[in-house]
Amino acid sequence: MKETQSIARSVTEARETQQTQHWIEKLQSYPALKEQVVNFVFDAEDEIAVSLEKFSAKQLSRWATPKLVGLDRTELATDMFITEGQVKGQFVIQQFIAADSALASEVQAWLGQWTNSFTGLFEVTDVKAVDAELGQVGNRYQLMNWLTEKNYGVYPNSLQSAEMLKRLKVGEIVLARLVPLTADEWTFSGPITLLGKLGKPKLAVAIGNFKKWFPEQLYGDAPELKEAAWDSVKQQYEDFIDIFGPTPVTLPGEELNEKLQAYQQESTEKQLADAGIDSDKSFLEMAKAQNLSDAEIDEALAAVGDDNKAAKAILTSKQSIKMVMPKVELPDNLRKAQSVTVFSHPRWGQSFLPDYHRLETLVNISEGDRTEENTAELRSLVLKYLEDEQVNAHVWQHMQQRFGKTIEPLVQALTKSPELDIQTDFEQMLARYDKPLAPTLPESASVPIHLHNLFQVALKQVGKSASGEKTSKKKSAKKKSAKKKTGFG
Repeated sequence: MKETQSIARSVTEARETQQTQHWIEKLQSYPALKEQVVNFVFDAEDEIAVSLEKFSAKQLSRWATPKLVGLDRTELATDMFITEGQVKGQFVIQQFIAADSALASEVQAWLGQWTNSFTGLFEVTDVKAVDAELGQVGNRYQLMNWLTEKNYGVYPNSLQSAEMLKRLKVGEIVLARLVPLTADEWTFSGPITLLGKLGKPKLAVAIGNFKKWFPEQLYGDAPELKEAAWDSVKQQYEDFIDIFGPTPVTLPGEELNEKLQAYQQESTEKQLADAGIDSDKSFLEMAKAQNLSDAEIDEALAAVGDDNKAAKAILTSKQSIKMVMPKVELPDNLRKAQSVTVFSHPRWGQSFLPDYHRLETLVNISEGDRTEENTAELRSLVLKYLEDEQVNAHVWQHMQQRFGKTIEPLVQALTKSPELDIQTDFEQMLARYDKPLAPTLPESASVPIHLHNLFQVALKQVGKSASGEKTSKKKSAKKKSAKKKTGFG
């Protein structure tokens, strides 16, 4: 029996050693293999070259505001292209595999897995020295992706400098791309940016920037989170249509604000009902109905904390939950506007446009009533709608269908394209102004609870900081005032 167990243990150890040696070989060969793929892309003169140029231009434009610094952006765009780029529906990496018949089957299989590479905003949670018996593979870095809370064991390769790796310590926030070695082991792909050990407010800003720089990579390693976020956008659309009817809908700002509050209340009540919560009852009533003791209720309230005033108000109020829920408010520029037009879509989300009604009015002026003044105003609005990122492809599709031919001469003049046809050249027109043809996850999408909590903590810290600064300024002002009263200031 013991002999059998010993043999089984030896076989297992041998298999593990073989697997370890296998990924170490991958790690060591990665830089050279990646260089081959990059050279393949750079040497291409067909659709791959055109696709690379378009892909890079799109990324560089996206990284301009806010500006992505601390790395070679062109190198990063190329690194992303070799694993994400597609030509005629086929990944570039697949075209490389097809072009090199000498590649071993194991290498081909590994290259195919490179399409699982992704960009993340990581925190270094642990650094361990690797057993010398494994060879010169450097430290093993445990990274946690802040976007998804997923953890990764990462080994550096020869593309990372020793100086940079010395700075890669526990607590460091890192913007990086990872490429798989195995299902459990990863290495760095492309340039890395070290952001330092960030407090919660700066980390929240970094996550916000990441969303703008890499919208397609958001929750890239957690499809279930991405699906939940998209589902929330669809639910928002359905709830909105239930209240407002088909969009676009145009209302005075104040009236829209009131209706949005009703919309929020209905959707909140629906969510509470789905969760089995009666919104006509207070939290305290429901707690008593569940036979919770006063001590258990006090414990729940203590867990919320004094800083979370909104939640505290809901939990301690004797009013029904729906009466004490915080109300949504439109920004002042929309709430005070004479009219606001809202577009809603299950993928594009919601767009609030305070000047769309004016645009429609100008478009509908008859030819005989057109003046230089109203034509110039219409041209100005059309240009604004081409340049404004808030006016997405969904809005433009509506404009194209409703009055495309009317504004076509203006678009031709603005783009200096006299032959442009707003129907057949629509996608090229939008691409010229960097308007995505496919939606990215809207800001209104729900976020995972860990990010929600982070943003709440960040807001509290910023609020406390601002309050502290105001108090400091008041004290300083009082001191100056006191000095002046003495006659010696």
